[in-house]
Amino acid sequence: MANKLPKVPVVIVGMGWVGGIIAAELTKAGISVVGLERGKSRSTQDYYHVHDELRYASRYELMQDLSKETVTFRNTEKMRALPMRSYGSFLMGDGVGGAGVHWNGQSYRFLPYDFEIYTKTAERYGKNKIPQDMTIRDWGVTYDQLEPYFVKYEQMAGISGPAELPEHLGKMSKPFPTPPMKTTPAMKLFTDAATKLGLHPYIIPSANLSQDYTNPDGIERAVCQYCGFCERFGCEYGAKADPVVTVLPVAQKSGKFELRTYCNVTEIMHDGKKATGVKYVNTLTGQESVQPADVVVLAGYVFTNVRLLLMSKLGQPYDPKTQKGAVGRNYAYQTNGAGSSVYYEDREFNLAMGAGSLGSCLDDYNGDNFDHGDLKFLHGANIRFTQTGLRPIQYQPAPADGPRWGQAFKQATLHNANRILGISGQGASMPNRYHYLDLDPEYKDSLGLPLIRMTFDFLNHDRELVKFIASKTKEIADQMGGTKTTVNDTIKQYNIVPYQSTHNTGGTIMGADPDTSVVNSYLQMWDAENVFICGASNFPHNGGYNPTSTVGALAYRVAEGIEKYMNKGGSLV
Repeated sequence: MANKLPKVPVVIVGMGWVGGIIAAELTKAGISVVGLERGKSRSTQDYYHVHDELRYASRYELMQDLSKETVTFRNTEKMRALPMRSYGSFLMGDGVGGAGVHWNGQSYRFLPYDFEIYTKTAERYGKNKIPQDMTIRDWGVTYDQLEPYFVKYEQMAGISGPAELPEHLGKMSKPFPTPPMKTTPAMKLFTDAATKLGLHPYIIPSANLSQDYTNPDGIERAVCQYCGFCERFGCEYGAKADPVVTVLPVAQKSGKFELRTYCNVTEIMHDGKKATGVKYVNTLTGQESVQPADVVVLAGYVFTNVRLLLMSKLGQPYDPKTQKGAVGRNYAYQTNGAGSSVYYEDREFNLAMGAGSLGSCLDDYNGDNFDHGDLKFLHGANIRFTQTGLRPIQYQPAPADGPRWGQAFKQATLHNANRILGISGQGASMPNRYHYLDLDPEYKDSLGLPLIRMTFDFLNHDRELVKFIASKTKEIADQMGGTKTTVNDTIKQYNIVPYQSTHNTGGTIMGADPDTSVVNSYLQMWDAENVFICGASNFPHNGGYNPTSTVGALAYRVAEGIEKYMNKGGSLV
């Protein structure tokens, strides 16, 4: 029998970046908050043994246990979906801090074009430019409206970046709080080559601190050591901004925050109009509890947010046949694969040293910063060179046409280890009416609850985007003075097995139309006014960037919206 607990003002499901930001902001305003996290607690002391590539990068110590809960996948509705039984295409974090612990720290703002993509595309090219099954839509908020919240996120996280960014990226009302990271010899080659071509490269905005920093909440953090252990690892120095070292301490210091770990939320309790609280299971004891609350906040990963709504029968599930309903709509991924490699026989680079956000990039072919009139795709990609730290187990740079094992393979990897520089394009992913999330009718988790099912594939416009962006990476690579360059300009059917990107988006999208979106511009649910949902699940499409800065900005806006709601109630829009 479920244990019913005393009612609280706010309960937050998931204690990663979103949950941490909202908890910090609400408790600073004097609002009591309970944070539920299904994984374990963490502090920087847990990262002291972090430079263990086998444990963290290969065996996924910080990730969700797929033997207990996973996702199922199919390319189309005609296929039977099967479970992802081992990690491949993307990684799902677990425990306090979530994916904010194991991320790289690359901190881009989405472009002004992204937030009004339908309107801006139709104005420039006409509505016929948008394919019939491509379900792009405006977000219900503009870049200018969201810009102050970007500033809040950047100041909190201590984002290190250039004093100025190219104008086509959108105006910044306040510069990054810390200067850019170091420029390596390889970064300089990329920057010089791009500049010669008339492009506009800049150093990647980074959550890896370029210098010691104290943020507006008084949180002190130390400078990055460029050790190369960022992605899939926690930072023992606290130099990489994560919820554990930035926002959660603020909430905990307030005296208004209670963090409960090992609490797996299984249902949002509601009466059809408003939520009354959540039900959760303690994963250590098996005890089921009901936590009543005035406001329920979903702050989990994309799949968690969508799955909870569907299991709770809150909101109308999306139907791709009729295109009615919104929960699960507009799932999008990331269109990667375009890139070039530059080989050097006459010089070597120190590629073992680096940081998750160390690199240079450009956006001349991102968003609508270039003419798409004669092209067979929309949007584009951020093109970049990154020096994230190449580790010995997972980095084996043998030529594709050479031996794949034995002495010759080992000799080739040793020779090439510090002689290859890669230039890649991180491409936008446009939504399609047949790409969506729903509950799997067959497979269940360890609690007997249905798994989330994703239906997704790469389409012709993705292939055209990759081909175009690859040609641009080759132009830059050819200018970088290497011995030879190679290019990858094709992608085929989406395959969930090889790692590609953890940037899943959509499923609880924001918008101005209750019929086609789940939440309004304050991420307040149309169908239940006291439920707020925040994360990359709100993105109606995925841009050519890492999503975290945009997620962080939205989280600050949500916190503001919850305060307004608790003062007056009703719809905020």
